[in-house]
Amino acid sequence: MNARTSRRALATTAAAAAAVLALSACSAGSSSGGSDTPSDAIVIGLTGEPVNLDFTTTSGAAIPQVVMNNVYEGLVTIDQEGELQPQLAESWEVSEDGTVYDFALHDEVTFSDGEDFTAADAVFSIERVQSDAWLNGTKSKMDVVASAEAVSDTELRVTLSRPSNAWLFDMGTYVGAMFSETGVDDLATTPIGTGPYTVESFVSGDRITLAGRDDYWGEEPDITDVTLRYFADAVASTNALRSGDIDMVYNMQAPDLMGQFESDDAFQVIEGTSNGEILLSMNNRVAPFDDVRVRQAVMYAIDRQAVIDAAWAGYGTEIGAMVPPTDPYYEDLTDMYPYDPEKARELLAEAGAEDLSITFDVPTRPYATAVSEIVVSQLAEVGIDASIQSSEFPAVWLDKVFTQADYQMSVILAVEARDVLATFNNPDYYIGYDNSKIADQVIAADSGTPEEYVSGMQEVVRTISEDAASDVLFLFPNLVVADADLDGIAANAVTESLILSGLTWSD
Repeated sequence: MNARTSRRALATTAAAAAAVLALSACSAGSSSGGSDTPSDAIVIGLTGEPVNLDFTTTSGAAIPQVVMNNVYEGLVTIDQEGELQPQLAESWEVSEDGTVYDFALHDEVTFSDGEDFTAADAVFSIERVQSDAWLNGTKSKMDVVASAEAVSDTELRVTLSRPSNAWLFDMGTYVGAMFSETGVDDLATTPIGTGPYTVESFVSGDRITLAGRDDYWGEEPDITDVTLRYFADAVASTNALRSGDIDMVYNMQAPDLMGQFESDDAFQVIEGTSNGEILLSMNNRVAPFDDVRVRQAVMYAIDRQAVIDAAWAGYGTEIGAMVPPTDPYYEDLTDMYPYDPEKARELLAEAGAEDLSITFDVPTRPYATAVSEIVVSQLAEVGIDASIQSSEFPAVWLDKVFTQADYQMSVILAVEARDVLATFNNPDYYIGYDNSKIADQVIAADSGTPEEYVSGMQEVVRTISEDAASDVLFLFPNLVVADADLDGIAANAVTESLILSGLTWSD
């Protein structure tokens, strides 16, 4: 029996006596994971499975969580510090006026279907984002591209219509994924990329399995057999970890259960950072939230620290706007709307919206359920009766709230990196914010010097906040509990991607 097996046996014994788990009668089932996991395999517990694997046509962070940096790669990637690093591009040069990018691409890179990756594929991928084939709202991030040209198989030239401080960073997210022209026929079930893994199987409602590629162009990962298991219940995933059915719970959705692992040497507990904001969405296009005074009243009515403490066991950080501290234009705006119920009542009276009743569409996610109960209680104190309507996530919520914008108020974890403009600089987005005030400011900031970019974006964010477009309740933590022998865990969720290639067993 190796050390990991021994510790797992002890953990299982401890689990039987754990009172908190004794309260639950649910079973997580069994898998090939736990104490029987070979050194080249891992089973990871997640929540919120993807509807399919095609993020070009389907929204939702669960898709890029699985496939980005694992199946697909980009020209560049974003490291744990939020900095750009080369990926399929070895290097790049930018023209003096900031509009022409010349990329030198790695040679001898292949897609999982055996086709070579060349600059022509990069051109195809960029142009595909701009085409009608790409339906995801992130396509606007490629609007600034005027042309893409394959100078040779390993030389790519991208010309922008104007300088952009944001474009290259955006290429490190899933909008910059590189596709093969011959490999886009069935992205929903058979994604084909240059990454270290391929999708072996996708069992809806249960699991996704990935297999390491023998012909991967880069460094082959130590763990080549990956199973991602999806749990609807956070306690079930915790039970599965305790019993050895899984090896890690990533982005844990039950922070109140973290304590039981902190003093157990069989496990490691990680509290990382994220780009994810818990967003209390208000539909700016429909009553009563088409009135800025009502939106501002909601902002004053919410005690955000109380929400963090009650809903997420104190894990999380107030940030005041949809910009995390890792972004270059972060500014602490937490004092703009302090908790002030009396001010909220005054604004509601001024708007003629006293004794207000609204519908609160809440997705079936643990954080959303927990947050909504506190928010409803706080809104009731200022005279807003918020009636919770549960929306199954992802299918129902994505269709009703996100796609059709058929809602008044909702709450969602927005995890895309630097997503403030994707959320508020598009009046057709589900928030429905009138971006006429900021549209020109955004272009001026993005086209300016790095210093002008920072100051200009801070001005943009202040405008959005003053308009109370929606309320950022808190910055979501990235909580991980894993077997103590698992190394290489990417603690910080800097993009949606769960990077698997760095994982390894220490014994």
